[in-house]
Amino acid sequence: MDKRLLNVSLLGLAFMFVFTAFQTMGNIEKTILKSIQNDYPSFTGDGYTSLSIIYIVFALCNWISPSIVSFAGSRLAMFIGACCYTMFLVSFLWPTTFLLYFMSAVIGFGASVIWTGQGAYLTLNSDSSTMSRNSGVFWALLQMSMFLGNTFVFFALHDKNHLDESTRTLVFTVLIAVCFLGTLLFLLLRSPLSSEGTENERGETLSPIQEIKNSLSLFLTEDMCLLNMSFFFTGLHLSFYSGVYSSSIGFTTSMGTNSKQLVGLSGILIGVGEILGGFLFSILGKKTSDNNIESKGFSHSAVVALGFIINIIAYGLIFINLPDESPFGDTTAKSFIEPNQYLAIFCSFLLGFGDSCFNTQIYNVIGQRYSENSAPAMALFKFMQSIAAAISFFYSNHFGMYVQLTLLVITLIMGTLSFFKVDKSIDNRYKEF
Repeated sequence: MDKRLLNVSLLGLAFMFVFTAFQTMGNIEKTILKSIQNDYPSFTGDGYTSLSIIYIVFALCNWISPSIVSFAGSRLAMFIGACCYTMFLVSFLWPTTFLLYFMSAVIGFGASVIWTGQGAYLTLNSDSSTMSRNSGVFWALLQMSMFLGNTFVFFALHDKNHLDESTRTLVFTVLIAVCFLGTLLFLLLRSPLSSEGTENERGETLSPIQEIKNSLSLFLTEDMCLLNMSFFFTGLHLSFYSGVYSSSIGFTTSMGTNSKQLVGLSGILIGVGEILGGFLFSILGKKTSDNNIESKGFSHSAVVALGFIINIIAYGLIFINLPDESPFGDTTAKSFIEPNQYLAIFCSFLLGFGDSCFNTQIYNVIGQRYSENSAPAMALFKFMQSIAAAISFFYSNHFGMYVQLTLLVITLIMGTLSFFKVDKSIDNRYKEF
């Protein structure tokens, strides 16, 4: 294994542990905070509100995160971001409404730094011939977190209709330990260029004002404006599968007496879909090369087209399987058909696989199109994605399942068409050289 692939693999492992903790918490946060409210009526913290704060702060901080990465280097920046994730999880041991929302803001800052650093570090360890492979490897390792964390939750919540304090403490403690381990792994990352330190990773260090101007000018370019629609869709889809869908399954009591346990099982199948997509597209990436530009360009669009079809199928099945009011809390309402456990879990797999189709190809495009400006490009990706996620988590308290699915379909169509146009323009630029 060459040094740069080893770096990417270790990067994926570090993210896997950190997001085993965070994505699992995001998946069950609405459900687990409801149980805290039942035990402590004075606690009024809401899962969707917490996630909305996270993504609002995440979005805003993406405008300054390139400056932090430029100053501190991608590796130290990711370590700082991971520390924020650990602190957020620790706060659940002392559930107070103020602490929940304050730490949600803290993790929002940490998310902007860790993801901007990730984009820069992945690009530094890749070139045009290895970007598809490296993106797939990173994505598959990252999404192992959905499988591992939710497998633990599935067994921890076995046969529990109410999550008592001892169960909650066990879940929190395990997730904190896992996140801390991932945080430590960031300290083992090595420079892809030299052994002289992080200050050499990006060449020159720009002032925060110059970084913001750089990001703004990039934001207004034609390709980035088109990609913003794809970024926006991935944010709505992210919030739906990570915070809304699994909780909606748990709230649908018609699923059976084990509906709460299905929350963890849903997360497992989302993770399986993500992992399968990551490894599959990593293999496909190896079969394309700079010597066959048409194949490479088609490969990106073909994968996104596959993601479009998979997501449309998933949204349609969810529409008929879950009742409209399922995102809000426990409900005995029926849907167009009798709510079916197996269909619900199958849709979880489709949501994960469809998500991997879009995200792996977005990483590829950013790595190829913006190889010299990767940190601002990744920050803008996460800015639009997190804005969409914040909006989605906000309206999840007000819009039922049917309205949410309609919005997803509309943005899916627009995001797919936008990606096709950008991918074609990149292909044309390669042909000119």
